[in-house]
Amino acid sequence: MQKKRIGILTSGGDCPGLNAVIRGVVKAADKLHWEVIGFIDGFEGLLPPGDYRILDRASTSHIMSMGGTILGTTNKGHFVSKVGVGEKAVVAPEIVEKARSLVEKLRIEGLIVVGGDGSLTTAQQLFEAGFPIVGVPKTIDNDLEATAMTFGFDSAVASVVDALDRLQTTGTSHKRVMVLEVMGRHAGWIALYGGLAGGANVILVPEIPFHYDKLAEFIKHRDYAGKLSTLVVVAEGAKPEGGQEVYQEQSKVGESRLGGMGDVVAREITARTGKETRTCVLGHLQRGGAPTTLDRILGTRFGVMAVQLIEDNKFGQMVSYQNYLVLGVPIADAVNRLRHVTPDSQMVATARAVDICFGD
Repeated sequence: MQKKRIGILTSGGDCPGLNAVIRGVVKAADKLHWEVIGFIDGFEGLLPPGDYRILDRASTSHIMSMGGTILGTTNKGHFVSKVGVGEKAVVAPEIVEKARSLVEKLRIEGLIVVGGDGSLTTAQQLFEAGFPIVGVPKTIDNDLEATAMTFGFDSAVASVVDALDRLQTTGTSHKRVMVLEVMGRHAGWIALYGGLAGGANVILVPEIPFHYDKLAEFIKHRDYAGKLSTLVVVAEGAKPEGGQEVYQEQSKVGESRLGGMGDVVAREITARTGKETRTCVLGHLQRGGAPTTLDRILGTRFGVMAVQLIEDNKFGQMVSYQNYLVLGVPIADAVNRLRHVTPDSQMVATARAVDICFGD
């Protein structure tokens, strides 16, 4: 008898923990005597003649500690279906049919799609077209509504904390304001968690519009109190009250690239306080490197559950972490529903209680 064959692909932005998912899938599938095919560079690997490789225990035995993904990934190509928050473009029917022909030719009985909101939007379309899809959520922003946590987030926060530890010493030495710009287009989870753990004095997130005058007043007050250095964490999507996001690159197709709010904040602080201010943009350092212990465990659990969902024929489901358990929820409940920082949440209240300013 031929072995049951399942596929897996990683799509969208990379992050630490992807290889832990792949390894978890391979090991769980091997227990069931299934064969696993890994498609290269996301959905693009589904196009005939196909770009894929057989994954087994030997080829995945040492990948859990590696950052990135051994399968490669892309957020461009024929299958891109996310064009902006709350919007989607439809993958062309001829592309869907080409992918279907390869999936059927390879006898894929379950296809695991590891990706964020945009990739899962594509996965949902393929499921509605009859593909045997199971989703695994992936975003360092931790902003998917249908899961309490995604792998990659803890590693991103760890990089923010490391940067703040380093900026603290140089900022104190020169009595400067140090501004750290971090990722977070629509949600400020990385800035909030990283800033709280890293001892930031100011945290600016997209969900809480801020005022430059209030930032200046806060920093001056710290100076009067003898605290001559201030750490400011700025999410890339943060904006002042009545203002707009700052873009590094505008795009007519897809989402424009944010970037530069850190520099704007630094200039305004200097203008209003006279304090010497420096900016550091963490950028893709948040995506790279080895995953933390938490992300290795969460990625493994997600991979194992994805195989379980296929075994139970629960297609159209996405792996979800809720109340310390890994379960399955409909992919449709996850896409286009972002989880935002709530301004009156306990986490924000905790940050305010330890004298962190949000500029409001």
